[in-house]
Amino acid sequence: MTTATPAPVLRTAHLDALEAESVHIFREVAGEFERPVILFSGGKDSIVMLHLALKAFAPAPVPFALLHVDTGHNFPEVLAYRDRTVAEHHLRLHVASVQDFIDRGVLRERPDGLRNPLQTVPLLDGIESNKFDAVFGGGRRDEEKARAKERVFSLRDEFGAWDPRRQRPELWSLYNGRHAVGEHVRVFPLSNWTELDVWQYIEREHIELPEIYYAHEREVFRRDGMWLTAGQWGGPKESEPVETRLVRYRTVGDMSCTGAVDSDAATIEAVITEIAASRLTERGATRADDKMSEAAMEDRKREGYF
Repeated sequence: MTTATPAPVLRTAHLDALEAESVHIFREVAGEFERPVILFSGGKDSIVMLHLALKAFAPAPVPFALLHVDTGHNFPEVLAYRDRTVAEHHLRLHVASVQDFIDRGVLRERPDGLRNPLQTVPLLDGIESNKFDAVFGGGRRDEEKARAKERVFSLRDEFGAWDPRRQRPELWSLYNGRHAVGEHVRVFPLSNWTELDVWQYIEREHIELPEIYYAHEREVFRRDGMWLTAGQWGGPKESEPVETRLVRYRTVGDMSCTGAVDSDAATIEAVITEIAASRLTERGATRADDKMSEAAMEDRKREGYF
């Protein structure tokens, strides 16, 4: 009697599993909500998030608009990438401008020139005015301890505020999108990814990024232990000499608070090797707005920030 050979056990690669989870989240939101939107800044996490959304609904177009909270102090290379991507994929882009709110007197410029903390009001206004009920963000749990507390579906109240006590269980990847009128849900498809996962996925999928993510010569100056790019936001001071250095950016945000790192990693393979050896998170190493206090990110989340 011949015994049938058992079927080989199918082993899903790590990146395949992460991709499948993220695609499932996008499709779940499309089925549960009426007006979702994707936060898109032209940074690597939002680029990967959009790539996953394109995969989730191909060959149909992405059924969501994009929303960018523009601080007015963005890197020109990143804005150019944003606009090129929107045109290439025929996407709808909503821009919530911090500068507009400053010009109208709703917001006031900070003495330190930082505009990242000013993003909350334009963000909430953009969500409310467009009646978005689900907002995709590229936050990951490995970035920062407040983000590590958050669920994939994160309920926000009528003021856009996050309350850790209202977190819902997400057993077996079952997501609860229930919300009252005026509330909305922040959705994090990359929540379980790490920075290294993101870069390995970018390599596998051949995803184009703004060049500032790779090593290049740039004029920078030193402040609070970070290499910052000179700009109209208030740097450098007389005591801060400008140097030309070989640097790259691990994360991209407002120019006034996003630092570059010394690096000769000019290829994606070199970047992956560099990240694998790093013991500092990207935000911990390069974001001044997260260093204002131990609970800086959590405080801003309670106010409505991502």
